[in-house]
Amino acid sequence: MAPTATPLRTRPALDRPGLDRLVGRIHEGVDLAGPARRTAFAVADLMRAEMPGVDVLTPAERAGDPTTYSRVVLHTEERLSIIAVVWRPGQLTEIHDHIAWCTVGVIQGVEFETLYRDHGDHLSEIGRAANGVGDVSGFAPPGDIHMVHNTGDETAISLHVYGADLSVSPSSVRREYHLPVC
Repeated sequence: MAPTATPLRTRPALDRPGLDRLVGRIHEGVDLAGPARRTAFAVADLMRAEMPGVDVLTPAERAGDPTTYSRVVLHTEERLSIIAVVWRPGQLTEIHDHIAWCTVGVIQGVEFETLYRDHGDHLSEIGRAANGVGDVSGFAPPGDIHMVHNTGDETAISLHVYGADLSVSPSSVRREYHLPVC
């Protein structure tokens, strides 16, 4: 996510119900070295079938940060990171893309996503989605430019699975876009 978000925090996986099962299912059923789009969609299928619930985070982590969305690192290894993102009402990202494929599943609330296409000198909006509990999407660069916004009245929480080791990268964001949207 955008570098302006709170610093990444982590806790041992043993305290995170459902996380070990998700990681194991990814290792059993997905070729993490395969084509990025296919990998993102395969992880999305696994998450649709079974995804950890909000108890993967502590109550304090679920509360989020009043100033910006917060991220909690749940798991990192070569080619795979799982991060929970907590969005209080009104919080949003910059328009951005990513360093690797990503799969996102909403476990609480609603996240509003706007998708864009880069035309070099401007962006154009190409889609919108209100993603609620149980909704999962996967994408891969190029063509993964978006902005996420909690437009609801309750805190939203999503699980983000990335095809990168985010313990060695400060962010999943490749680029933030500050071009006009036409």
